[in-house]
Amino acid sequence: MKRATRPLLWFGVGGLLSACAVGPDFHAPAAPTVAQYTASMQPLATVSSSGTAGAAQRFDTGMDIPGQWWTLFHSPQLDAAVRQALANSPLIAQAKATLRQASETLTSQTGATRYPKIDLRLGAVRQQIDTAAIGIPNVPQVGPFSLFNASLNVSYTVDAFGANSRMLEGLQAQVDMQAEELRAAQLTLAANVVTAAIRQATLQAQITQTTQMLDLQHQQLTIMEQRLAAGGIAERDVKNQRTLVAQSAASLPSLQQQLQQVGHQLAVYLGKAPAQLDSQPLDLDKLTLPETLPLSLPSALARQRPDIRAAEATLHQASAQVDVATAGLYPQLTLSGSAGAEQTHISDIANSLNVWSIGLNLMQPLFHGGELRAKKRSAVAAYDAAAAAYQQTVLQALQQVADGLRALENDAQALQARTQAAENAEGSLSITRQQYQAGASVTWLCWTRSGRACSPGWSGPSHSRRALPIRRRCYRHWEVGGGTRLQILVRRRRIDTLCRRAVAQIFSALTRLLFLDWLWTLHFEETVIRFMQKQCLLDS
Repeated sequence: MKRATRPLLWFGVGGLLSACAVGPDFHAPAAPTVAQYTASMQPLATVSSSGTAGAAQRFDTGMDIPGQWWTLFHSPQLDAAVRQALANSPLIAQAKATLRQASETLTSQTGATRYPKIDLRLGAVRQQIDTAAIGIPNVPQVGPFSLFNASLNVSYTVDAFGANSRMLEGLQAQVDMQAEELRAAQLTLAANVVTAAIRQATLQAQITQTTQMLDLQHQQLTIMEQRLAAGGIAERDVKNQRTLVAQSAASLPSLQQQLQQVGHQLAVYLGKAPAQLDSQPLDLDKLTLPETLPLSLPSALARQRPDIRAAEATLHQASAQVDVATAGLYPQLTLSGSAGAEQTHISDIANSLNVWSIGLNLMQPLFHGGELRAKKRSAVAAYDAAAAAYQQTVLQALQQVADGLRALENDAQALQARTQAAENAEGSLSITRQQYQAGASVTWLCWTRSGRACSPGWSGPSHSRRALPIRRRCYRHWEVGGGTRLQILVRRRRIDTLCRRAVAQIFSALTRLLFLDWLWTLHFEETVIRFMQKQCLLDS
């Protein structure tokens, strides 16, 4: 009875030893302690302006939105594009395959380390033994015979110092990291699709408005050439107008090139070749901007953003590798056992159990030329690097959120100022038109100044009005934790399109008024000539 319980005792001791582990358990780093993202106090709402997309947007720290944040724009076309990208993008398929690979690696190593290995061995051999050659000369020589054997072998490596458990912990952290990478890839792809679609719609609107503006400038040039032929204006004014027409025409190829590039990029996001893209650009006027924006606290940011969670998983894996390297300095225990039968007749195999063994092997490293301790120091250095990388990721996340908040605030202020300037310019043109209709003397310089104030480049540098980058209106999803905190703002693109339409209408009215002014000038000049001719006849 005692002999029968000894194998169980050996395996019980192995199980108890496997509960030990070197090194402390991993704990997630502390959350950021800052109370706000920016140095100065963040306003509770942005400033408002008149017109479309000018409503103030309020920040709500307790608000949450669904993971499919793009549905807040209420655009079925945009929703379909994002769903198609998430279903067909090779980047998402690659991230999913990498996650499956990490998961299967964890499963295989779990089975290899947590459970005993049990193998069935069957064999048959035909052999001849010379008894005299093995020191038994008095035994009669036997002829060749067959030997059949069947045995069940069991082996188990005792995790005495936690090497296997820490290795599995590191592999689990690798799975967690790949899961966060997949989530980050999905959120980034969705944001890229939305950004590209809005950029495409913006460029299309710019091309349309620029084309309309160019047509109006050609009409103005025709009127000015006719006035030059009648002696009503100087040739310099005509050359300036020709320069303006040439500059407007030169801007179209660049806009077309940008539109085509964005279309090609959008096709790749959707998992298509550029030649297969058949969707039409969005209509910016049909996008809805919510007036309430969610804003999480810095302390909650680390639990929301997939890049921070992935960096934390990498740190966890590095911590586990330190314990694995430390456990390599200690003894390794292996339990093994086998039971079976060896018979000269195969029919006797199932009727007897005549061969068995059980044993315990211990291996203690003594001298490896400093290899094992160097591996531990290397693992510690890798952990320090992962910790620094985690801190850097958190700091960059705080910076990105701060940049996004300031962009929202500054964009709203810029929109307010530009809307006021556009209203003032339109009012100036209205006064000039009323003066002309009342019979007041309106000079060409006055018309030119009014038209310049309403032109697309009136606000200064072209980038401040005509080419406002779409990413500056993106309160990016990964800035505040992916699908739970995202707003993409297209306010400035929409107001830019509205201003361009207003400018086109103003230029159209200006062109008609200039044409009437030209007719009045010709009539005045003809009247003066006839008067002078009559005076000459009277004097003669």
